[in-house]
Amino acid sequence: MKDLSVVITVLNERENIFPLIDAIHKALQGLDYEVVFVDDGSTDGTQKEIRKYLDDHIVLVELRRNYGQSTAMTAGIDHARGRYIALLDGDLQNDPSDIPMMLEKMIDEDWDVVAGYRKDRKDGALLRKLPSNIANALIRRMTGVYIKDYGCTLKVFKREIAEDLGIYGELHRFIPVLAKLQGANITQVDVKHHARMHGQSKYGLNRTFKVMADLITMVFFRKYIQKPMHLFGTLGFVSFALGLLINIYLLILKLGGTDIGGKPLLILGLILLLGGIQLITIGILAEISIRTYFEGTNRKTYQVRRIFDGQKENLEHN
Repeated sequence: MKDLSVVITVLNERENIFPLIDAIHKALQGLDYEVVFVDDGSTDGTQKEIRKYLDDHIVLVELRRNYGQSTAMTAGIDHARGRYIALLDGDLQNDPSDIPMMLEKMIDEDWDVVAGYRKDRKDGALLRKLPSNIANALIRRMTGVYIKDYGCTLKVFKREIAEDLGIYGELHRFIPVLAKLQGANITQVDVKHHARMHGQSKYGLNRTFKVMADLITMVFFRKYIQKPMHLFGTLGFVSFALGLLINIYLLILKLGGTDIGGKPLLILGLILLLGGIQLITIGILAEISIRTYFEGTNRKTYQVRRIFDGQKENLEHN
C-alpha cells in the first residue's frame, strides 16, 4: 500500500499534463505516492500525453466515454492504493505543494478530511466567484456542514472515508456533506489558487442550477435518510389537517344553506386532503425502502471510529 494516492480527473487537459506531473513530483518528494489520472473521455489526446509519463508513480485509468466528474472520481478512488487519498483538479489551478501540509495536518491532528479553502481565488468575480459564494452559503445553511469552499476540489481523506463517500450523479460538489454523513471529522485550511493557463473551464452558470437541484438531495440525506417518515409524514399530516379543517368549515356553511359548489376553497381543501394522504403513503413506502436497503445489504445504521480493548486500540470501519 502506498502512503498517498493523488486522484486527478481530466477532460481535455492535454496542455496541462506535463506541468502538472512535474509540479506533483517536486511537491511530493520523499513520500511513497502514486498519481491516479482518470481520463473522462477526452478527445484532445490527453490520454496519449499521460502515457508518455507512465512510471512507478503514474497510473492512468481510461473511461470508455464521458461519465462526468463524480463518476470519474469514484473510478479513481476505486483504483487508488494509498493509505491516504487526495483529490486534485487537472487544470493547474490547485497547487500540489499544498498536499504535504494538508497531509501533515491530518496525521498530526487526527482529522478524517482536510478540505482546501481558496481564500484568494483567481477566477472571474461575476461568473465564478459570485455564484460560488451564493451556493456555498446556501449549502452551509441547509446542510449544517460549515465548509467555506465547497467548490475546491483539493481535499485529503483517510482511505476508509474516501471509499465510502458514495459519489454519483453530480454529488462531487457535496463531498464534505457525504463525508459528514459517515461521521467524519472535517477541517479546512487555506490553499493557493492559480488562474487557468491552458484549456477551457468546464464550468458555467448552468452549474448553479445543478447545485440547487442536488442540494435538495443532500438535505434529505443529511436529515432524513434513516427517518423519511419524519419528513413526508409531518408534511402529510399538516396538509391533511388543513384540508380537513377547510372541509369541516365548508360543511358547516353547507348545512347553513350556503352554496359552496363554486368556492375555490373547496378545491383547495380537497387538494390538501388528497396531498396529505399521498405524502403519508410516500413516507411509508420510503420507510420500507430504507429498511429493505439496510437489512437486505447487511449494512449497519452506525459507524464505529475506534474500539479500545484494554490497552490496545483497535480500528473498525463499517
